[in-house]
Amino acid sequence: MRAGFNGLAAKVETALEDDPFSGHVFLFRGRRGNVIKVLWSTGDGLCLLSKRLEQGRFIWPQADSGKVHLTQAQLSMLLEGIDWKQPKHTQPAMTML
Repeated sequence: MRAGFNGLAAKVETALEDDPFSGHVFLFRGRRGNVIKVLWSTGDGLCLLSKRLEQGRFIWPQADSGKVHLTQAQLSMLLEGIDWKQPKHTQPAMTML
């Protein structure tokens, strides 16, 4: 987790074969799973966000091809440290009459 803007952008280009300025969001997880870095382009530059969970770990997707595509909801849960693979509703679904 020592890499900054340039190092992570280089990983996007080499390992993922993608353009870091494409507007996609790229996430990188630390070895222990409690730290992530998020790299994305805003059109006029790159933004880098780092988050460390005080307890628990980020639930990381299995990447068979090196890339994983997440929905906005899945990304939001991942960033909150929620198990986005098995989310549970807090109340039963409503029945329409």
